[in-house]
Amino acid sequence: MISRRRFLQTCGIAMLGAVSAPAYAIGVEPFRLSLKHYHLTPPRWPRGLKLKAALIADPHVCDPWMGLERVRSIVRQTNALKPDIILMLGDYVASHKWQYDPIPPQAWADLFGDLSAPLGTHAILGNHDWWDDADAQLTGGGPTRYGQALLNAGIPLYQNRAQRFEKDGQAFWLAGVDDQLALRPHRKIKRHRWKGLDDLTGTLAQVTDDAPVLLMAHEPDIIREVPGRVSLTLSGHTHGGQVNCFGYKPAFPKRSVKSYAYGHIVETEATKLARHLGLETEPRHLIVSGGLGCSILPVRFGVPPEITVVHLGGTTA
Repeated sequence: MISRRRFLQTCGIAMLGAVSAPAYAIGVEPFRLSLKHYHLTPPRWPRGLKLKAALIADPHVCDPWMGLERVRSIVRQTNALKPDIILMLGDYVASHKWQYDPIPPQAWADLFGDLSAPLGTHAILGNHDWWDDADAQLTGGGPTRYGQALLNAGIPLYQNRAQRFEKDGQAFWLAGVDDQLALRPHRKIKRHRWKGLDDLTGTLAQVTDDAPVLLMAHEPDIIREVPGRVSLTLSGHTHGGQVNCFGYKPAFPKRSVKSYAYGHIVETEATKLARHLGLETEPRHLIVSGGLGCSILPVRFGVPPEITVVHLGGTTA
């Protein structure tokens, strides 16, 4: 039989946990920074082509959660990793109300402009970079004021385009698609449903040789349509679920449709086109970064902010 003292101790611990967990999720974990490394050689990637890519995903810049000093620190720590290339995977702006006055986009874009790698820094846009721009929502065109800030800072923007690079005498392609959830339904202009601006087919049509392809796509669900021609797809958007309590991810409940919340994922299900033609497809590789910031609520629990580092070549996937 439990004693009164033991009962009160148990209740006290439970109450402390109930109070401290939210405090940690709001005031501690969002301000942490970890490094997550992946080592792989995906299909079509030559083992001798070694490439170190640093991924910056979902910073959602705002005070106090991701202020300019923190952005400056992330830039400094990313440069210290000495990556060959830096890839920015979208959602630079925070649209939630849990912030002080918004930070001007050029202020944070100029800080990201200090990122340094031999093969450069390259960016795509995320859904919030579209949703938070009222003019872009009306016109249906970009690059949005956040994309323009990155361009002003000297960071090239990939909106359905591909570019060829060489490292150590070997070539590869970097491709990036525009956002898959870019345009919201809009009564004023009679847009009745969500509209993506991604053009995967048109983007990959710009690849003119057999060199391997890296694809940047903000939302990871695109992996269902990515052909085997792409060696590796790199995404953000999910924040790793943002909350992971002993494996329970409330933002990604179990359901019949697959969700790609976090990590290195190998997709084996055939694309729609392959199914239509009765063709088999080879596995496609996807890495989803846990990202840096917060969306909707300034909370992270069990998924600390991360700089993601992908080491390609020399290791079998």
